[in-house]
Amino acid sequence: MCPECYKELNFANFQPNRIIEGVNIYSCGGYEKTLQKLIRGLKYHKQKELAFYLAKFMYEYWGNVGDKREFQVVPVPLHKNRIKKRKYNHMELTAIEFCKLTGYTLNNELITRVKDTKPQYKLSRKERLQNLSDAFKVDLSKKLNKPVLILDDICTTGATFEEMISSLHKAGIKDIVCIASSSPIC
Repeated sequence: MCPECYKELNFANFQPNRIIEGVNIYSCGGYEKTLQKLIRGLKYHKQKELAFYLAKFMYEYWGNVGDKREFQVVPVPLHKNRIKKRKYNHMELTAIEFCKLTGYTLNNELITRVKDTKPQYKLSRKERLQNLSDAFKVDLSKKLNKPVLILDDICTTGATFEEMISSLHKAGIKDIVCIASSSPIC
């Protein structure tokens, strides 16, 4: 990622892209061109150094949203089988970099993926929700006394955020905000 390519990244509106169960969902940009290449390079092509640039893009967007609270950052977790195959969680790497920039606390133990779900990209909204049903488990012993900021790469239908929000709500955690680096419907 060179400085010229980074300048090609464009922000979406600095307002919620959608609201799920009363939780604001923000998308930093459209899933196209340079941002799409950035995400795919990090996620599928083992270009771990791109986590910094994705975090920087999300950080710069987030600074314009104006929420000044101190958050615990929760990256969307991967199932242990997916981590074994991929060797890392790209959103955890991004969350680490995001926390360095914001000063927020990383909390990658609050919620885990206990169901080995299929990749979502070819599924309909209904299939995504079915696929993600009961996929997450909340560990309240890992809860910090801070609002939760969930980070993901792509928000297409919102199904992943929806299932994570539902799991957190069932555990009594209500103060949540979600941010995705991209969405096809910005």
